Amino acid sequence: MSDSKKPLIEINNLVKKFGSFVALNGVSLDVYPGEVHALLGDNGAGKSTLIKVLAGVHPKTSGTISIEGKEVDFSTPRQATDVGIGTVYQDLALNALTSVSRNFFLGREIKKGPGPFGVMKMKEMNEITIAEMAKIGINISNPEQPVGTMSGGQRQTLAIARAIYFGAKILILDEPTSALGQKQQMEVLKTIKRVQRLGHIAIILITHNEIHARLIADRYTFLSLGEVIGKGMAEELGGDDIKKLIEEQKFGCVLDIPLLFETGGDQYVDVSIVVIASVGSITIDPPELSEISL
Repeated sequence: MSDSKKPLIEINNLVKKFGSFVALNGVSLDVYPGEVHALLGDNGAGKSTLIKVLAGVHPKTSGTISIEGKEVDFSTPRQATDVGIGTVYQDLALNALTSVSRNFFLGREIKKGPGPFGVMKMKEMNEITIAEMAKIGINISNPEQPVGTMSGGQRQTLAIARAIYFGAKILILDEPTSALGQKQQMEVLKTIKRVQRLGHIAIILITHNEIHARLIADRYTFLSLGEVIGKGMAEELGGDDIKKLIEEQKFGCVLDIPLLFETGGDQYVDVSIVVIASVGSITIDPPELSEISL
């Protein structure tokens, strides 16, 4: 990925305070079109606060946010949406009991007739839903099926496709593989790669999962206690660099434990788990990421 491209979003010296508590302290990062920018950090690092500032949920205390070179200032989520920021939260904001197409157009239904008395144009909504989902790799044969019948990975794809269709140029994904099984996690990572390959969307991937970041990210920014402690391009940061930064976030000891990681079908590669004793969490460090096909 080339820095000759101009960033879609530029964040400079961003500060967010809640009373005397400093949640973000001088955070700066650039996100480019056609790239996945992984934002890594442990719980309490400031990832969620950064998301909410960019999504217009919390106003910033100081610093600047620029979209396509123009400085912006949000006081509501609608203002962030209007300039092309789409956020997919962990809870997805989907209704499991209603159809795929109704969820796709939730609150923005296509209607015939005036105001609240208009009749929804279900055929058109179904056709658009099928087409938009197919663009990022999910074929929906029945858009009227309840969302609750879809897999977790398909629901993530639905939320992503919805954000893109309604104008997201900057796509913020909040822990998109959280609480999913391994197969569904890989399904979501493949979806993110398909979106990246569209070429015009900048993706901010919020995650604490090192392996997922290393599989798909073009750039990294590491947060700890509200501050940036490291950043770089994927080709600049090797596995040892990333592991060191992860360790700095955790302040714990490291144990390498062998593990088999499923790559799809019946193929597996040997990897190691890095166990951070102080918090009991794990990340996975594969020696050859090229062996895992997305």
